Amino acid sequence: MNNYKDIVYALVCLSFSIVVGAAVFEHLSVWPRAYVAIPKSLTMFQGEYGLNAANFWIKIHPITLLLFVVNLILFWKSDRRKNLLIVFISYFIILIITNLYFVPELIELTGTEMSNTVDESLVKRGGLWINLSLIRTLAIVVLAIVLSLGLTKPGTRKK
Repeated sequence: MNNYKDIVYALVCLSFSIVVGAAVFEHLSVWPRAYVAIPKSLTMFQGEYGLNAANFWIKIHPITLLLFVVNLILFWKSDRRKNLLIVFISYFIILIITNLYFVPELIELTGTEMSNTVDESLVKRGGLWINLSLIRTLAIVVLAIVLSLGLTKPGTRKK
């Protein structure tokens, strides 16, 4: 009976790890190039075939949140509850901050009209966005570790 519950917990760990992996990928591959010479360096986001990572993020976050809710229900009376609550609440707060600052700023920066002239104020804004996003990424890496450590705890009900 507990095997399916362990699989469901592993699924939330996997889904959250996908979030972490995508964030790390973007920081290693996308953002250093995108914000180097704004607005010219933003061409990768523009046009008919521009990169649209929103398609990924809009799908992965609800799936991950749903898996957290299911796991909280399944493991409410177990030692794993603490790990789940810490990560779920922190992740939810990060998503709120993301929707209040990171997404609007990203949309504004990537929507800047193409020009061959580098706009230093936009480069600085992009640099600030990257630095703050790195802090956000480090936070979710730590949260992924906390979540994974829940796998070392019993999934059975406390007595």
